[in-house]
Amino acid sequence: MTRKGKTIDTVWSGTWVAERLGVELGQGADEGAPRLEELLGLALRRNPKRAHLLVSQLLGKHVPQSPEAVYAAGHGLGLRVRELLGDTAASAVVLGYAETATGLGHCVADGLGPAPYLHSTRRPVAGVRPAGGFEEAHSHATSHLLLPEDPELLAGDGPLVLVDDEFSTGNTVLNTIRDLHARHPRGHYVVVALVDMRSAADRDRLTAFAAELGARVDLIALASGTVTLPDGVLARGRALVEEYEAAYARQPEAGAADPAGAGEGTAPDGVPARAADPGAAAVPPGPRPVTRVRLGWPAGLPDGGRHGFTPAHREALEAALPAMAGRLTAALGERPGRVLVLGNEELMYAPLRLARALEASGAACEVRFSSTTRSPVLAVDDPGYAIRTRLVFPAHDAPADGPGDRYAYNVAGAGFDTVVAVVDSAGDTPELHAGLLARLAPHTGRVVLAVVPSYAPDRQEPTVTEPQLPEPLRGPAFSSYAPEDVGWLLQDLSGVRLEAPTEEREEAIQAGGAHYAESLPVEYQPSPQYQELYRSALSASAARIARAVGTVTETVLAERSPRPVLVSLARAGTPVGVLMRRWARARHGLDLPHYAVSIVRGRGIDANALRWLAAHHDPADVVFVDGWTGKGAITRELREALTGFEGFDPEIVVLADPGSCVKTYGTREDFLIPSACLNSTVSGLVSRTVLRADLVGPDDFHGAKFYRELAAADVSAAFVDTVAARFDEVADAVAAEVKELLAADRTPTWVGWAAVERISEEYGIHDVNLVKPGVGETTRVLLRRVPWKILAQRGAGPDLDHVRLLAEQRGVPVEEVDDLPYTCVGLIHPRFTRGATGADGKAVSSQ
Repeated sequence: MTRKGKTIDTVWSGTWVAERLGVELGQGADEGAPRLEELLGLALRRNPKRAHLLVSQLLGKHVPQSPEAVYAAGHGLGLRVRELLGDTAASAVVLGYAETATGLGHCVADGLGPAPYLHSTRRPVAGVRPAGGFEEAHSHATSHLLLPEDPELLAGDGPLVLVDDEFSTGNTVLNTIRDLHARHPRGHYVVVALVDMRSAADRDRLTAFAAELGARVDLIALASGTVTLPDGVLARGRALVEEYEAAYARQPEAGAADPAGAGEGTAPDGVPARAADPGAAAVPPGPRPVTRVRLGWPAGLPDGGRHGFTPAHREALEAALPAMAGRLTAALGERPGRVLVLGNEELMYAPLRLARALEASGAACEVRFSSTTRSPVLAVDDPGYAIRTRLVFPAHDAPADGPGDRYAYNVAGAGFDTVVAVVDSAGDTPELHAGLLARLAPHTGRVVLAVVPSYAPDRQEPTVTEPQLPEPLRGPAFSSYAPEDVGWLLQDLSGVRLEAPTEEREEAIQAGGAHYAESLPVEYQPSPQYQELYRSALSASAARIARAVGTVTETVLAERSPRPVLVSLARAGTPVGVLMRRWARARHGLDLPHYAVSIVRGRGIDANALRWLAAHHDPADVVFVDGWTGKGAITRELREALTGFEGFDPEIVVLADPGSCVKTYGTREDFLIPSACLNSTVSGLVSRTVLRADLVGPDDFHGAKFYRELAAADVSAAFVDTVAARFDEVADAVAAEVKELLAADRTPTWVGWAAVERISEEYGIHDVNLVKPGVGETTRVLLRRVPWKILAQRGAGPDLDHVRLLAEQRGVPVEEVDDLPYTCVGLIHPRFTRGATGADGKAVSSQ
C-alpha cells in the first residue's frame, strides 16, 4: 500500500482508522528518523476530547514488543539528552508521566546516567504530601500527583527533563513546567518523547512560552510529524466506537476474547463474528493454577519512580537483576515457549527490566513485554488496526478514584505459551486473582505471578488509616455542566426528599429548631415575565460580567499561582469558577482543575473535601472562589474553618465585592449578576448543599441534589457560553484594569459589614444574619426565605427590575433610601412565625 508517497510492504496498523476517518500522519523533516508508520499505529477510543489514539510500537503498553527494543528506545533518547546537556547532566532530574511513560522515563534516566528519576502518579499515598500536581487535558484519567520521598528532589536549579510517550499539543508539558517553575525556577527544560506530533501553531506556542518564562526549552524525539484530522472527526469517531461496541454486545460469550475462537454472531463490516472484545469472556470451570515466583526483590529498593529513584537505587537494581532473572527462569522451566511479561499500569520499569534480562538469557524462544492500562480503547480484529483484542478486568489495587475496569490489549489470541504478570504488593489482592489472572488463563498455557514489594517512603509517618473518599461527581451523571467544567466534592442526595415549604423552614430556623442547611427550599419556578427579565439582564450585562471574570482570573494568575486549583463554594461560586476556567483556557491555554465544595454558615467548610484536595493537589495552589460578597459572613467563615488545615490560603476571590470584604475581585460595584436571578437552573441543576447528621456521616462529603427533572428550564451552559463569547472584546479593558489593580491598595474596608450592623439596629432586627446586602443576596432572600422588606438605593435602575418583580409577586414592600453602600438590601422577616404570612403565603409587615 502507499501512504504519503511511500510504499510500505506490510499492512500498517493505522490503515483501518485512516481509511474510515481520514486521519493522516505526515512525516517530519528529521534526517535519519524512523518512519512514523514504524513507530505508531492508530486506534479509536471513547474520549470526549480526542477520538483517535496514537498507539506506540515501542512503548511497551498496548502492543507486546521485544523488551530490548522498548528499553533501547528510551535509553537511546537518554544518551541524546546527556550529549545535549554536557556538564550540566550531573545536576539534571528526570520526570516521567503516568501512566504510559513511567517506564520510558526511567529508561531515559538510565541513558542520561547520574540523574535521579521521578514519575507522576494517580495513586495518593497516606502520609506523603504532594510536591505538585497538574492535569492532562486529553487523558482518560487527568489528575497527576508528584510524591517524591525527598521533598527537595524538584527544588534544584539544574535541568529538568520531562518524558512523555508523545508530544501532541504540548499542553500537559506546558502545564507541568508552569507549575514547577513557579515553585522552583530553573533555566533549562528538556522535553523528551518517542514522537513529536505538534502542529505549527503548537510549536510557536512553546517558543513563546519559553520566552515568557525566560528559560530554554529543548525537545528530543525519535521522529516528528503531524496528525491531520478532517472536520467532524470527533463525532464520526464516536459513532464508529458506538457501532462496534454495540456489535460486540451482541456476540455470544464463548470465545469472545479470542480471535481464533469459534463463537458465532453478526457484526459490522470488518469485525469478525468472534468479537475482539473480551469483556464477557467465559472462564473455564475451575481456576487454573497460578505459579507464584519469589523474586527476592532487595529490601528498601523502590518498585519504580513513584517516590523517586536515585543513582544508588539504580546500582542496587543492577546488582540484584541477575539473581532475580535466574529465579524467574527457574520458575518457567526448561521449555516456557513464547513468553509475555505483563506489567501493571504505572508499574512498567521493573517488569521491563525483568523481561529484558529474561530475553538476554535465551531461556525462552521469544520474550515480549506490555502492560495493563486504565485507558479504554476499542478493539477491532483487523491487521490494519493497532488494538486487535482486549481483556477487561476490574481494578485490583483499591484505586483512589474507586473501582473501575482495566485493560490488557493484544494479549488474547497472540499465542503466548506463558504470561508472567508482574504487580506490586498493593495490587496482590483477591481481585487480582478473580479478575486479571482469571481472564488471562484461557488465552495462555500458563500464568506466572511475580510480586514486587510496594515501596513505602521513609518519611511516611504512621497514621491512622482514613476511609477512602470517592472521586468528584461530574456531569452528566451529576449536574448539567460538562465533566471537565467542574468536579463536585459532594454526595448525591437526589433520591432523598429534602424540600420544605419556605415558611415552615423559616419558622424552624428562627426558632432554633433547625439549621438552614438541613433542608432545601422548594425550587423557584420563574414565571415567563421573570424569565424574560433574566434574558434581558444577561444580554445587557454579559460584557460587564466577562470583564469582571477576566479581571479576577488575571489577578489570581498574577498574584496567587500561575497554576491555581479553582475551588468554588457551591453553588453561587460554581458558575464563576466555570467562567474563570474558561477564561484561563481561552486566553492562556490553561486547563485549570475546578472543584465545587460545600461551606455552611455556622458549621464551616466540608473537612472531607479539604482532605481530598490535600491528597490530590498542593493546598498552596487552591484558590477558593465565590460569586459575590454580601456582608462578608462566608469570608469570615472560611478563614475560621481553615485554621485546622495546613497550607490552604483562606483569602477568597469573588466576581463582585460590593462590601469591600476581600482583596481579589472582578469589581466592587453592586450590580446584577444574572446567575443570581435563578437557582439550580443556572448552576448546573444542582441544589444548594445539605448538611444533616442522618444523611452526612463523619466520613462523607456534604450532600446536594441534582434536579434532572428541570432540564427543560436549564440555562447553565447558555449563561456560561453567553458570557464567554464576550471575552475577546473585553480583553484590552481587562489588561488595563488588572495593571491598575495590581498597583493599587485593595485592603478590605469592610464598609458593608458596618452598614449591615447599622441597618440591623435602625430597623429593630438586632440580628445581622437577617440582613442580606447586595443584589445577589437580596435575590436569594426573595427566592428562598420569608422577606420582610427590601431597601433600594434611591434612583437604582434596571439592575433592580427583577428584584421589584419578585417583591411584587411576594407582596413585599420596596423602600427607597439614601446613603446605602449597596444597590439594595433584603431584610428577612424578624421573629417569624407562620402567622406572619397571610393566607396566600405572602409576607405581611410586622407591627
